[in-house]
Amino acid sequence: MWLFCGLGNPGERYKNTRHNFGFLVIETFAKKHHLNFKFYKDLESEAAYYKDKAILIKPLTYMNLSGRAVKKWVLKEGIPLKNLLVIYDDLDLPLGKIKILPKGGAGGHKGMLSIIEALETSDFPRMKLGINKPLNQPIIDYVLSPFSEEENPKVIKILDLASFALQDILNLGLSKTMTKYNSLNLNELLD
Repeated sequence: MWLFCGLGNPGERYKNTRHNFGFLVIETFAKKHHLNFKFYKDLESEAAYYKDKAILIKPLTYMNLSGRAVKKWVLKEGIPLKNLLVIYDDLDLPLGKIKILPKGGAGGHKGMLSIIEALETSDFPRMKLGINKPLNQPIIDYVLSPFSEEENPKVIKILDLASFALQDILNLGLSKTMTKYNSLNLNELLD
């Protein structure tokens, strides 16, 4: 059993923002497989079960406290940390780049930092989704703003690709999926 955790902030205000890229991937996967999210108050999240293969979660704690919900799910379901995949936005990658890693640091991402602190380790897989760096606006304003109309067609393709990557993790395993997706650059595929 895998635990796929998409990071984001709850509520309409944040729905299609860059910081909610993780939520968007999880929602795309759920839509493809006709899954419905259920609210789990005690686990501070929404979740959907995919067969007996994966649990998709969206922590509703707001980004900076994501670790609380993740830890509760890991303990409740007895998920080994090698089967926890956290999906989130990354300023250091260009839009169109997906990077899957078996472990790593927070890289300045407050949601990841919260999870690392809650689990007391950074040894768990993650999927980073590039969002570019802002040119001339504060980072907080940038990550909490929606994707531009120009970016939207690319975002839709990335969500599709990331959703296929989740399926590949279940079918092929993490290592083969990393090999397949880490060398892809959506910008090259679109040109």
